[in-house]
Amino acid sequence: MARLSVLEGELTDQLDSPTLIEGLPGVGLVGKIAADHIVDAFDMVHYADVYCDGVPDVAVYMEGDPTLHPPVRLYADTEHDLLVLQSDVPIRPDAATELAVCLEPWFDDLDVTPVFLSGIAREKSDAPPALYGVGCHDALSRLDDVGIGKPTESGLVSGPTGALLSNAVKSGLPALGLIVESDPQFPDPEAARIIIKNGIEPLTGIEVPVDDLIDRAAEIRQAKEQFARQMQQADEESSQARPLGMYQ
Repeated sequence: MARLSVLEGELTDQLDSPTLIEGLPGVGLVGKIAADHIVDAFDMVHYADVYCDGVPDVAVYMEGDPTLHPPVRLYADTEHDLLVLQSDVPIRPDAATELAVCLEPWFDDLDVTPVFLSGIAREKSDAPPALYGVGCHDALSRLDDVGIGKPTESGLVSGPTGALLSNAVKSGLPALGLIVESDPQFPDPEAARIIIKNGIEPLTGIEVPVDDLIDRAAEIRQAKEQFARQMQQADEESSQARPLGMYQ
């Protein structure tokens, strides 16, 4: 059974129709790198812990801090009306569905618009990674409003992010998805930079500093490689977009 344990309840009343950035691990670790970077860039407050039966029973700790935490957490920035869903472990799609059902009433109460992040595997080239947006219900018009491009091919989003998007479609929850070309084998800080600058910034109207993300790209890639290998060994737990192709 999934549940949300709010640690900083006084922040709830300070949030005004916030945007939530989902950063579950997936292809290129694009969502995780982007979410982790935003949490650090704005020194976001650890707002809530998320518990779910399908999440591995582990406890995590941070550099310089002995406090133990569950691996799935929510962070808040009331100044920017921003929330981030962060995970330090792979999450199974069935657990993500349970998580979506748990979060849905909370989304309604706070009038949250979730933005789900996914990579689509593409071999690296000299061209910047392409990005496009998808969405459902009342949120869809926001993509046109800020000039985020439409998909250039048919595709689907799988893994935990796909489960969260599927639940949004079924439940009538307004939701958006950002899909960016990313390295199929290694952590991809450049794709995370593109999804922040060309997707998250226009949708939220918030300028996110990314110089550190660019300068530390090699360090970030190295730090995340072990996590990426774990994701490759658990394909169904890896959020990713992929083309449908002409024939199914």
